[in-house]
Amino acid sequence: MSVIQVGLVDTTGALDPELVQSAAAAFNLQVIRDLSRFWNTTATVIYLPHVKKIPSGVWPIQLVKTLSADGGGFHLDKHKQPYAKVIATPDNDGWTIAASHEILEMLVDPYGNRLQTSIAIEVSGNKIKDNAGQFAYLVEACAPCQADNYGYSIRGVAVSDFLTPRYYDPIATPGTLYSFTGAIKAPRQILPGGYISWVNQETEEWQQLHWPDAAHALKIIDPGKVDGKKSLREWIDARPSATGLQTTPKISQNPANSALLAHCKQHRMSLDRIAAARAKLYQ
Repeated sequence: MSVIQVGLVDTTGALDPELVQSAAAAFNLQVIRDLSRFWNTTATVIYLPHVKKIPSGVWPIQLVKTLSADGGGFHLDKHKQPYAKVIATPDNDGWTIAASHEILEMLVDPYGNRLQTSIAIEVSGNKIKDNAGQFAYLVEACAPCQADNYGYSIRGVAVSDFLTPRYYDPIATPGTLYSFTGAIKAPRQILPGGYISWVNQETEEWQQLHWPDAAHALKIIDPGKVDGKKSLREWIDARPSATGLQTTPKISQNPANSALLAHCKQHRMSLDRIAAARAKLYQ
């Protein structure tokens, strides 16, 4: 069985190395324990200590200081292998949710072109409703529930919620998980701060449904023409400046879930004390 390896590397030189290592370990647990429960993927996440060394076969997640307007999120290198860039600064830990988001989406759709056909949706009375059509949805495993309000903690590291394959079911059924945390309650729904993208196969036109936040209305927008030079997800990730879409850079730089991040920090401090106490057992 082929195992994908993802590598987390700090290119900024400013982050706490222990936090980056802890984050890599948490992402590894999320991938092995949580993601594989729902999605057919076999992968590990490792910490890369040398910014100038990316081992063969490893897909890097680069933690960077800044990004160009269309430089964040998912990319394919010149050999069409996936990698991602995530803004990370030492003054807040929102980057861990953003990095988790990119890793999960990379593993569910490594090459950024996966489409899933399901019932079409529309907005009526600021609610998402099914209609008689059929759309081909771009599979972005975290986008509909991407806001950090819906994240959760793994060993003191905040990580992103993510969709299950049942998200594309034709109807809602009792007891079904549509996202890992259960925050999404029905197929093809999005949460405040999230979005979903699709192609109308009758017209070959792309559209997106955005929900900026709970204080604003749902809106369907036209993201423009697909750039055939990029994967669909690269193209989507390059659209925020044109569409007003909030994506992982916002989560990195302006995290909203301060309670989760504070809880995670306290948890890490507790784990650090436990680790120091356990080390004494072996002296």
